[in-house]
Amino acid sequence: MILNQRVLARTTLDRQLLLRRSSLSPLEAVERLVAVQGQDIDAPYVGLWSRLASFTQSDLAALLYGKQVVRGSLLRVTQHLVSADDYLWIRPLLQAMFSRRQGAWNRVMPGVDVEELTKLSREHLAGRTLTRSQLRDLLHERWPSADAAALGWSAQAVVPVVHTPPNGIWGTRGATPFTLAEEWLGRPLEASPPVERLVVRYLAAFGPASVMDVQMWSGLTRLRSVVEQMTFLRKFHDMEGRVLYDLPDAPLAAEDVPAPVRFLPWFDNLIVAFHDRSRLMTPEQRKAVCVGSVVYPTFLVDGTVGGMWDLKNGVLTVEPFRPLPDGVREELAVEGARLMAFAGVEEGSIAWLPPRSATTS
Repeated sequence: MILNQRVLARTTLDRQLLLRRSSLSPLEAVERLVAVQGQDIDAPYVGLWSRLASFTQSDLAALLYGKQVVRGSLLRVTQHLVSADDYLWIRPLLQAMFSRRQGAWNRVMPGVDVEELTKLSREHLAGRTLTRSQLRDLLHERWPSADAAALGWSAQAVVPVVHTPPNGIWGTRGATPFTLAEEWLGRPLEASPPVERLVVRYLAAFGPASVMDVQMWSGLTRLRSVVEQMTFLRKFHDMEGRVLYDLPDAPLAAEDVPAPVRFLPWFDNLIVAFHDRSRLMTPEQRKAVCVGSVVYPTFLVDGTVGGMWDLKNGVLTVEPFRPLPDGVREELAVEGARLMAFAGVEEGSIAWLPPRSATTS
């Protein structure tokens, strides 16, 4: 069966809770999404607000303080928010990837034994929370000739740590705290979680998708044989002939189902979850949205990326990729007003920029 771009886009939006706001609890939504992008402190709040019928900033803050949700490096070794239950198996599943990333620092850490680094990092963190710089400085005392920054980043790679609140709370900035994950959660990490478990969760949240998509999202490699051996998965093809996999009972959305406008934050899950992002945007639009390691905030129109936005000093700036019909502009204005209210902007305004470029349409 061949799936066109509209079916793929709307199916993905449905699974991402973006066709209609969901009645799921914030914790259920975090688990549904597997992990919520968290490089920017405020982004997960906007991402959940766009997806849930009832959500406040205090809802997520309560989950972080209550240890039901944790913030730490996970997929692609970038910051995510994930349920405590999921952290216990996702983090160890990704350890080989963390170890490879850590290996890149070895060239500026001559004489540093990774096993000793792991042991000493655990000892320094046992029973207390340290900032990255504090842990870095302690490790530097042991290896004064090593690059100090590399020691701090390597410790985060070899030892599972979480960043405890107030880190991760809306509007909160400051040094990143490190706490041993098992101490914070009061439970051990799983020893040998199966990678198939992550594939299933990904497809439930983002499918149908290709093996390359799963790898792009997770940061893992060599998954083709894993996915191909999961014979219970359904197979589709996209318009380019690529094989797409999906769960056997996962529904597909109709291509004509209405797709409302939605504002997505920096680094949103939806934008970074695919190797081939043509279901969401054109190659030219991708170049504007995804610049190096940065993924800019976007808004959706009719199921695809319609442009970019920013909110600073009480002004919501909207920059479309193509001319907006009056009805769409009105819908964006209403949703934008709700976004500013959620962000605590009391007297905000909207600045409409001209379409970015004809080549992005």
